Amino acid sequence: MSKLFSVFILFSLSLMATAVTAAEESDSTYKIGAGDRIEIVVYDEQELSISGLLISSSGRFNYPYLGQLTAINKTPEQLKLEIIKGLKGDYLVSPKVRVSVVGYRNIYVNGEVKQPGGYEFQPGLTVDKAIALAGGFTDRAARKKIYITRSNDVNTKIKAALSARINPGDIIVIEQSFF
Repeated sequence: MSKLFSVFILFSLSLMATAVTAAEESDSTYKIGAGDRIEIVVYDEQELSISGLLISSSGRFNYPYLGQLTAINKTPEQLKLEIIKGLKGDYLVSPKVRVSVVGYRNIYVNGEVKQPGGYEFQPGLTVDKAIALAGGFTDRAARKKIYITRSNDVNTKIKAALSARINPGDIIVIEQSFF
């Protein structure tokens, strides 16, 4: 019994490490967009910290001492460096800042799924996982006719495999089968 328990613990730890690595990896390349929620923490400076900031379609927000900042199309790291640069010198000697995405914008699953609608993006999301979030295929679903409209290119539909990666804001459409 204890050997089986040890294997279970090791398996669980490896799954957690994989999830953390995927989240860290996506955070370094992830571009902030409208509908995302971010958190800005300036260590030992509570009045400069903001949590749950919803990014509007303009991508701009007011930040203490610095005025209007633009978050849209920047990585959390780029926004962090901009805040550090703005605060350093006049306001703080050596600001320590963390910017992280705490809530992602929705993806949309439409067509032949049991519960079509919007679902919050999660790092590592694929088409098959998004379909599972939407309750799975209906009986009429054409399982080989799945299309994605990328959020950055609303005019182009691309055919997608079940293993295709999903980006925040993407729209997934599952066509109807004729048989």
